[in-house]
Amino acid sequence: MIFTYRSVIDAPADAVFDWHCRPGALERLSPGSERIVPVARLGGVADNGVTTLRVKIGPFWKTWVAQHAEYNKYARSFKDKQTSGPFKRWEHTHCVIPANSDACVLEDRIEYNLGFGSAVDAAAKMLVIEPKLRRVFRYRHTIVASDVRRHLAAASPPMRIGVTGATGLVGEALCAFLSTGGHTVIPFARPGRPSPGFLNSTISWNPDADFVQLQQLEGFDAIVHLAGENIASKRWSAKQKEIIRRSRVEGTQMLCGAIAKLQKPPRVLVCASAVGYYGNRGSNELDESSHTGFDYLAKLCADWERASAPAAERGVRVVNLRFGVILSSKGGALAKMLPPFRLGAGGRIGSGDQWMSWISHYDAVAAIHHAIYNNTVRGPANTVAPHAATNSEFTKTLGRVLRRPAIAPLPAAAVQIVFGEIGDALLLGGQRVVPRVLLDSGFRFEHARLEDALRFELLMN
Repeated sequence: MIFTYRSVIDAPADAVFDWHCRPGALERLSPGSERIVPVARLGGVADNGVTTLRVKIGPFWKTWVAQHAEYNKYARSFKDKQTSGPFKRWEHTHCVIPANSDACVLEDRIEYNLGFGSAVDAAAKMLVIEPKLRRVFRYRHTIVASDVRRHLAAASPPMRIGVTGATGLVGEALCAFLSTGGHTVIPFARPGRPSPGFLNSTISWNPDADFVQLQQLEGFDAIVHLAGENIASKRWSAKQKEIIRRSRVEGTQMLCGAIAKLQKPPRVLVCASAVGYYGNRGSNELDESSHTGFDYLAKLCADWERASAPAAERGVRVVNLRFGVILSSKGGALAKMLPPFRLGAGGRIGSGDQWMSWISHYDAVAAIHHAIYNNTVRGPANTVAPHAATNSEFTKTLGRVLRRPAIAPLPAAAVQIVFGEIGDALLLGGQRVVPRVLLDSGFRFEHARLEDALRFELLMN
């Protein structure tokens, strides 16, 4: 059986082929909803490398081992051949065909055999395999086209970029994105902690012990600081609040203090922050000039941003990205909402009138890239889509995308009992935030509308 997917990419063929051959391409091409987890690598595309994956097929996890083969730089093609896995045969040919100097055709051709017999294989192909492949490769080709366009638009030479929080929801995707653009990406790693498997070197640091090797920080073009305790991982006891504060405020102070001591500091430091900076502000429209709030999260974010001052005083361009809710099926709020909504048991929270400032996972990564290379972006920048939604609008849209009812409300009293203070702050409160700085600096959102973002992330186009 043969499956072929083609699309026209408005970029030179060499740029598209090079993107596929760089570290991080597999991570960029793997939708979160498909549960594809790389577990081991030996070599790369050009040297017959072998990749071992864990893939979820129905309720079961399977091991899939694939080997790169028949790499041809001049024909701009290579193959992935299954050596063991769920198929009797699987051979995937990647090919980039020039259309003209500024465009190409990306072609993915898969020859496969399930091994269950002709009748069963034909039924599985029609009902399951090919509909799924069409969804996945539509997603993949969109990612390739968008990534390559952004790398070409930046028109910057390869950079050396350090990333803290590199194994987090955004950090791992950012490292993959930057790597496919030809940049050298080096994650910060605590002792005994893993780093993204497609990257080979790390910087040793331990913010709890106030330790980072200064020599390793010399000569970076950019550092992206995403590390910090997950604010929604546990109820907010006094102890947990202090853990969150230390990880975000004191960790940033330590890093920026080290940067200030460097002989050759980075040109730009991009630091994570959050729209919690504004507090619970009802339906007021907020931009970067709006004042901070007065609750725990607002004070935390304000202190978090102030902690980057030593780097700015050293002459580094510092950008504080105030993230909204990042929509990803791999983790965060959306991943937690999916199980009940898929069962038809989702619905609005509390009154449903609270505002939710969100951003797609893709645009969150792209906004960091924009902040790195766009010299006009400095200071706070709201990292949210242009159109916030109320909780009621959000839940109705998610139900529509999943083709499920969204009529099971979660009363405010239940939220307060189950979640305590964190429920008031994250579920019953909200902010209506506008990304003024990003828009004014020319950032182009891939997903400006909520339904588009959800359909893309969940492969429900």
